[in-house]
Amino acid sequence: MGWIESCKDGIVLQLHCQPGAKVTRVVGEHDGRLKIALHAPAVENRANEALVQWLADVAGVPRRAVELLSGHTSRKKRVLLRDVDRERLIAALDAARKA
Repeated sequence: MGWIESCKDGIVLQLHCQPGAKVTRVVGEHDGRLKIALHAPAVENRANEALVQWLADVAGVPRRAVELLSGHTSRKKRVLLRDVDRERLIAALDAARKA
């Protein structure tokens, strides 16, 4: 799983996001990143906001614990999650893949 790494501030996810999907969910892996389909369109930062809120909900952390580090205008994104257990996060993302 090269798309997840621990750092001193928390956990960084390497994501490939696909906006405009019917439902937000984990699709699988793409080019070494976790691929996420986003319900929100890529207009006026709505997809980024939806991604951050969805990750906070999945991880069970407050919205302020999720920070978009890079990729604001790209499908390739790096996201930092604070105050989350790595194994619990992996399990939650796996559950989101099966949903």
